[in-house]
Amino acid sequence: MKKKIIRSRAPLRLGLAGGGTDVSPYCDSYGGAILNVTINKYAYASLTPRDDGQVVFNSVDLGCQEAFPAGQRVPDDSRLKLHRGVYNRMIAQYTEGRPLAVTVTTHVDAPQGSGLGSSSALVVALVAAFCELLFIPLGEYDMARLAYDIERADLGLAGGRQDQYAATFGGFNFMEFSADERVVVNPLRIRPHVHNELESSILLTFTGQSRESAAIISSQSQSVTAGGASLEAMHQLKIEAGEMKEALLFGSIDRVADILRSGWEAKKRTAATVSTPEVEALFDVVMRNGAKAGKLSGAGGGGFAMFIVDPDVRPYLQTIIAEKTTARPMVCNLLVEGVTTWTSAG
Repeated sequence: MKKKIIRSRAPLRLGLAGGGTDVSPYCDSYGGAILNVTINKYAYASLTPRDDGQVVFNSVDLGCQEAFPAGQRVPDDSRLKLHRGVYNRMIAQYTEGRPLAVTVTTHVDAPQGSGLGSSSALVVALVAAFCELLFIPLGEYDMARLAYDIERADLGLAGGRQDQYAATFGGFNFMEFSADERVVVNPLRIRPHVHNELESSILLTFTGQSRESAAIISSQSQSVTAGGASLEAMHQLKIEAGEMKEALLFGSIDRVADILRSGWEAKKRTAATVSTPEVEALFDVVMRNGAKAGKLSGAGGGGFAMFIVDPDVRPYLQTIIAEKTTARPMVCNLLVEGVTTWTSAG
């Protein structure tokens, strides 16, 4: 008899405004605001029960597999730390430490360091799959908060608060962050013609450089603590999140481009490592050939760039980027669906 397989997928996201204001110490002291939207790139997880007393982690895209006895905590030297963090927390919190023999298989549609929130989306996908397997009825806020706690507290990984909530809720969301880890997610009802026009205006481009966000986030945190121009830039980013919400609700794509452009300039003032000479060279080519605005997604330093372009110009810009740079242009769809789970007969 074939074993039932629990599958899940959680969407990656684009940050449209307010990036960085969800990171401590800024949001603890001043409150943060983010506007993001999920896209049709995903983190996937599958859970297959085993009868040999083993727990097996298999990351298809990383080409890494590990096996451990199911009756003990997976040790900290496991190379697949996200798998380990979720498994250990779910076993400790929801099975009272009882062994769970299972194969945990994952893959993600974007490389590590993409700036699309891929690590957090993978944690959300894993949490959702375990909830389905163990019949744990978590709501959206509880699931996102659990994923956040696993990454930030259990594993000690630096980062903000938006990614887990974006992957869980899905769609266009205006998020507010304050002290004591308080998060409020405000889903936006974007009219279909605005959704379609924005989707047709976005050109994603992989810079070819993955980056480690922790170092950039640490630099930004130090700058915020020191005050001055970096802190003022963070204040501007928070204000622009509210302005981006209004631009989308009123359907002004040109205004979206203006805020995106201003936000990118402010973001670069938060830390010297946000941009690189290679990124600036890419932006120079794209902007000179007709893009309205652009920014790096996530903390910066590399990963994916997002440009706002005239939909009729987008095919031309894809060709220009492919011919004149080493970056890889692509289009995406904007999603309204968050994490989902289902069962396969194998």
